[in-house]
Amino acid sequence: MTNIEPIPVESPLKGEWMVLNSPGTKVPSHGTDFLGVTYAFDLLQVNWNQKPLKFYKKSVLDYFLGRVHLSDCYCYGKPIYAPISGTVVEALDGYPERDPVQPFRDISVAFKNAWFFDPQKQSIQEVAGNFVIIQGDDACAVLVHMKKDSVKVKKGDEIKSGDLVGNIGHSGNSTAPHLHFHLMDSPDPLFAKGVPCCFREYELYLNGGWIKIDNGIPKNKDRIRFE
Repeated sequence: MTNIEPIPVESPLKGEWMVLNSPGTKVPSHGTDFLGVTYAFDLLQVNWNQKPLKFYKKSVLDYFLGRVHLSDCYCYGKPIYAPISGTVVEALDGYPERDPVQPFRDISVAFKNAWFFDPQKQSIQEVAGNFVIIQGDDACAVLVHMKKDSVKVKKGDEIKSGDLVGNIGHSGNSTAPHLHFHLMDSPDPLFAKGVPCCFREYELYLNGGWIKIDNGIPKNKDRIRFE
């Protein structure tokens, strides 16, 4: 972990979520510092009452056979809110999503982009999909993989934390509908460094009950809840 003090941010989501690829478990959380993702979080929804945990409503067989559509995924289309106040320095939409969700295809897309993405020849949207970057006083917030045609803000907009910016989707380097979120020290992902952050307030499900956490960094597979 870094010695840099994490910046407190508001929740970009509401409701109950599962944490994946968290800097609370390892740094860099996604195995790379590229594009400023050193301290990035992935957040998705699952049915906690089913084993194995799934992010979709159909069977595991349906998933592997490509019969799970985006509309079958628990968090698809859920609203995303600005975690900081500031200026929108980039907001790109219109990138297609892959429907149905199919593990072999989606993992191969993620692998190809992770290893062979060339910013000189390819658009950043091939990795980020539809996304928004907000420049605040202390850092820039990045929200990616949004639903096509859902981005609610445009470059130059002044927004406040809690404002609606878009909806969860499955665009770009995504293996399932989810929100990828991180902070970085400049508005250009190609040159930015990641900045650590913590969530100002959330609840953690632990030992059969919910406990309040202030300025916390949840870990991989934590069950958390935002109001």
